Amino acid sequence: MPVSPDMAEDLAAAVSTLYEQAELALIEKVTRALAEGLDSPLWVQLKLHAIGGLRTAIEDIIAALQASATGAIHQAVSEAYNRGSQAAVAELGTVAATAPAIPAGAHAVDRLAGALVRETSATHMRILRTGMDVYRQVVAEASAAPLLGASTRRQAAERALQKFADRGVTGFVDRAGRAWNLTSYVEMATRSAVGRAAVDAHTERLASAGVDLVIVSDAPEECPRCKPWEGKVLRREGPSGPDVVEVEHATEDGRMVRVRVAGSLPEARAAGLFHPNCRHSDSAYFPGVTRPRAPKADRTRATYEQSQQQRYFERQVRAWKRRAAGAIDDGAKAKANARVRAYQGRIRELVAETGLPRKSHREQLTNAR
Repeated sequence: MPVSPDMAEDLAAAVSTLYEQAELALIEKVTRALAEGLDSPLWVQLKLHAIGGLRTAIEDIIAALQASATGAIHQAVSEAYNRGSQAAVAELGTVAATAPAIPAGAHAVDRLAGALVRETSATHMRILRTGMDVYRQVVAEASAAPLLGASTRRQAAERALQKFADRGVTGFVDRAGRAWNLTSYVEMATRSAVGRAAVDAHTERLASAGVDLVIVSDAPEECPRCKPWEGKVLRREGPSGPDVVEVEHATEDGRMVRVRVAGSLPEARAAGLFHPNCRHSDSAYFPGVTRPRAPKADRTRATYEQSQQQRYFERQVRAWKRRAAGAIDDGAKAKANARVRAYQGRIRELVAETGLPRKSHREQLTNAR
């Protein structure tokens, strides 16, 4: 069966949910710490005195996250690798009565999981730093505002906390120079790692059976980076660039067939194929047996741009749920929840118009622990 990064989406969600929980816990912890005694004339002194307790509380959040995330990451990568291997076994069964034993892949799993643990662990100090910086900033702004006549202490605190809830924990930049907040960054990194695990296991399994060529699927709402590779035959490894190769027929010994290849799989992946949100898959190409698939009709009427618009609406739903979590009073919370419902309405309209599947789990914030 074909293998794709998309087949491990649920595994990535299990990891990113832990970071979403931590981010939400941080917002609620900082908000509660600042809201307590906000109308007291001694509020500033009380907040400065309580800063050590807040730091300890945030460190507890990080410790719990570290313990949970490490195990979840190893489990996700291991399961993704296993799914990729099993997909190859299913394909090889179409041309062979028995398939060679599945390689354990322990080293590959440890390598990929270890790299992801290091990448995500590097975000943990940012959680502490962000929480403490926001706390100090709100105390400074809220205490200065009444003196300047700009607004009340409560209004100043609410304004600063709303900005924090909107942004979450920020400051993460990927290799392409794009900025992310904590949960989105971890989700992107995890989807990339588990997707790579599935694809690597698949190709390694094919290599052990002597299969050197793969074919890329056609996929709906494809992005510009992936479209050039749709339906193309690729070398599993080897030189880049298009070529016509002569290889032995998959089932007829001694019979040679000519196959047009578009390049190599590493070349296509370097160009963007199998990026974290990619829906394309690759499968074994058996010379003389595999027939190019006719382009299938899109499951929806949607364009790639509309699928990205849906992702934007989902992010806005989550952002306004964070704003509600960081609200000091009921009025601000009600306004934030109204914006949540408005963006959910826009998602419903887009789904009805385009036929895109609605993924409600991408609109959810899990309860903080």
